[in-house]
Amino acid sequence: MKTLLSTNLIYSIMAKEAFVKEAADDILRLTEWIREVFEDGGKLLIFGNGGSAADAQHLAAEFVNRFLINRRPLPALALTTDTSILTSIANDFSYDLVFVKQIQALGKPEDLALGISTSGNSVNVVKAMETARAIGMKTVAFTGGTTRPGGDLAAVCDLVLNVPSDSTPHIQETHLWLEHVICEIVEKQMFGTT
Repeated sequence: MKTLLSTNLIYSIMAKEAFVKEAADDILRLTEWIREVFEDGGKLLIFGNGGSAADAQHLAAEFVNRFLINRRPLPALALTTDTSILTSIANDFSYDLVFVKQIQALGKPEDLALGISTSGNSVNVVKAMETARAIGMKTVAFTGGTTRPGGDLAAVCDLVLNVPSDSTPHIQETHLWLEHVICEIVEKQMFGTT
């Protein structure tokens, strides 16, 4: 079991290192976009399924409350939290539309849609991105994989941050690291280091 621990840690670190090597410029581009959205009165709409839904909620909480700096709340909303909305849309229409209808209701051109999908192929995330694009929102995806980097989301997003790994746990671990580093950079850009 100690070998498993060491091996798992090594592969997790390797996934992060490969991701940063490929995506450093895009990560910084995204932090600029998020800062601009917040400074221009827009909001961040975040969504995904399963572990990615938990990531959406975690990221929204870091922006609304605080990450490392005590500062004013920043407008971020996870579209994964309202069970009445999610279940009514899934029941009355389709699970494929649970994020689409929320984007239609809440999204404005000055906002940014951030979809999280380990495979890049979650139908409800892809459809939501298509809707966000039609509204005029910036669209960003966190994905993973080596065979089809970005999956179906690559064709419908302005920016895709793809973890070059086929291990779902390591992709998700990298997404969490990415979410934290984005929060830290945006806070420092907007509020300094106090």
